Amino acid sequence: MSVQDGGRPAVTHYRLRERFAAHSHVDVRLESGRTHQIRVHFAWRRHPLVGDPVYGGRLAVPAAAGDELRACLTGFRRQALCATRLAFAHPASGAALEFSVAVPGDLARLLELLRAHAAGVAGGHD
Repeated sequence: MSVQDGGRPAVTHYRLRERFAAHSHVDVRLESGRTHQIRVHFAWRRHPLVGDPVYGGRLAVPAAAGDELRACLTGFRRQALCATRLAFAHPASGAALEFSVAVPGDLARLLELLRAHAAGVAGGHD
């Protein structure tokens, strides 16, 4: 999958939630549903997902990252991606359906460590 002139249209909207030293936490909304769309679009913009073995490229580890953050980043064994909300029309009845879940523990822990690192950097210590 890739972004190409003349390729099938795919639209991805995103909003920055948090910015860290070498990473960002974003909300994403799709207008289309192409295979690997989020992963492909963010990699194309040179902002690949943590843990993406196909489109991720070289892992970004922030300068002065502590051992715990470094271990969490290098040990993240899946794409750092979670659909916390999914809404669509039922294919037969047309009824609006919506489902929500909490952020999974591994991703919540990664965000917690990134926040702690950002606070330490801003506060002038590791």
